[in-house]
Amino acid sequence: MEKSRPLWDNPLQFVFACISYAVGLGNVWRFPYLCQMYGGGGFLIPYLIMLIAEGMPLLYLELAVGQRMRQGSIGAWKMISPYLCGVGVASVVVSFFLSMYYNVINAWAFWYLFHSFQDPLPWATCPLNSNRTGYEEECERTSSTQYFWYRQTLNISPSLEASGSVQWEQALCLTLAWLVVYLCILRGTASTGKVVYVTASLPYCVLIIYLIRGLTLHGAVNGLFYMFTPKLEQLSNPKAWISAATQIFFSLGLGFGSLIAFASYNEPSNNCERHAIIVSLINSTTSIFASIVTFSIYGFKATFNYESCINKVILLLLNAFDLEEGSLTADNLSEKKDYLMATYPQEYAQLVPQIKNCSLEAELDTAVQGTGLAFIVYSEAIKNMEVPQLYSVLYFFMLLMLGIGSMLGNTAAILTPLTDSRVIGARFPKEVISGVVCFINCVIGLIFTMEAGNYWFDIFNDYAATLSLLLIVLVETIAVCYIYGIRRFEKDLYTMIGRKPNWYWKIMWAFVSPLLIISLFIFYLTDYILTGTLQYQAWDATQGQLVTKDYPGYALAVIGLLVAASTMCIPLGALMTFIRKRLKRERVSTVA
Repeated sequence: MEKSRPLWDNPLQFVFACISYAVGLGNVWRFPYLCQMYGGGGFLIPYLIMLIAEGMPLLYLELAVGQRMRQGSIGAWKMISPYLCGVGVASVVVSFFLSMYYNVINAWAFWYLFHSFQDPLPWATCPLNSNRTGYEEECERTSSTQYFWYRQTLNISPSLEASGSVQWEQALCLTLAWLVVYLCILRGTASTGKVVYVTASLPYCVLIIYLIRGLTLHGAVNGLFYMFTPKLEQLSNPKAWISAATQIFFSLGLGFGSLIAFASYNEPSNNCERHAIIVSLINSTTSIFASIVTFSIYGFKATFNYESCINKVILLLLNAFDLEEGSLTADNLSEKKDYLMATYPQEYAQLVPQIKNCSLEAELDTAVQGTGLAFIVYSEAIKNMEVPQLYSVLYFFMLLMLGIGSMLGNTAAILTPLTDSRVIGARFPKEVISGVVCFINCVIGLIFTMEAGNYWFDIFNDYAATLSLLLIVLVETIAVCYIYGIRRFEKDLYTMIGRKPNWYWKIMWAFVSPLLIISLFIFYLTDYILTGTLQYQAWDATQGQLVTKDYPGYALAVIGLLVAASTMCIPLGALMTFIRKRLKRERVSTVA
């Protein structure tokens, strides 16, 4: 069904929409984490190679398919071949799974944003116990920021089996997050074009403010030096290359159907090749830019913790050995410790359990993945800044803009096929379709606001869109090159943008990208098989830290269903099309 008019007022608005969708929370937390894990600047080498070999070609392919077919993901692949209708359905299913849990991050961002106006910040210090004679024991065993996250925000249960009840504060924040998304798409996908200017540009303003502030923080240079000092030995680590490829894959949003939905509203003459290059480069540059901001804050946090550790050791030794004030400093601490150990061996031996081994390198090596980076590490750094409320409001408002921008793309991937459908789109207005989709997602999302909700969040985050996306994009690439035909696709591109794709694009589409995706697919399957029983990190309040536990049987069943629900759409769609065509031929032959 042909679109009645383009969604985008101009090509720039389309670019903003793609940037708003592609540049998301993964750029702020996942890329810095991977950069730290795999050798700082050394990780940039495989990352940039994967950008050229995987990111730009596949982004160009999806944008071109959407623009040429003028349909959402289901209609676009059905036009290429009726047997590929399941590819679009699989994309919609994956986007639906993503929408179910992803907006919970926006709910957490709202929660922290509301608490950012308090003085002092509620995660700055541990709360008093019920008797008001000391601090909460759980908080004393961990830290004030971790306590606020695990106990006051999530009120997390000790295991997945202890599901607990819905936390009404988080449920209200989730409802608010979905209300904001609904208001942004109130008139269907047409209203998205007006919102993307804000969701795409405001995060950059906040990042620039944080960059200026971060570079002026004490110890920021330690974090930047850590980031740009490559550990070249990581180049021989296959997991570093796999992580670089998957970061490119997921940060651009390939396989979700959102990019096809966005491009389907373009003018047919839109230069999708140029826009694919622009969006890819902006997305990757944003990841590196956000890492500079993150590592400057890392450096400040690590230096602050290191110096606090040193000061505690100095105070302990001054009091234990009645030393003169100022006689112990960070510069001579090691020398003085050796002297005290030799002069007072028995007394020093009694203090050894209390003397921490302070190391700046160890502090910098401590990485936190995912939500831990966004809500624990950053909040701990913020509480130690001057005027922490200001930087807290800016940071969590930025998270909201990034999260909402991604949600607009996710919902567009669901809404566009629905509004294109003759059965649904012709019977119901866009406002109703959008409202029903948001309502269903919000109700299901209440699962993630339960006491065990964070464990279910991790399950969806880890397994709902991994193997599924690899299979979807692999089928997309093979379909365009070998079913639709690379020469036919060349002609379509020539008709749209006035020139055929050069050798680089054709080699990547036909050979390099499919082989790379197959390699990733084999690696994931091998890794899952070799891992054995899947495990998760559970919060142990008695120890004040995360502990590893095995997933129960029903959780493994849910993981299997998440993977199968999307991947099985592809063969089932082909099978149903085959059966339908077979029955049609039989009816025709019977009539004849």
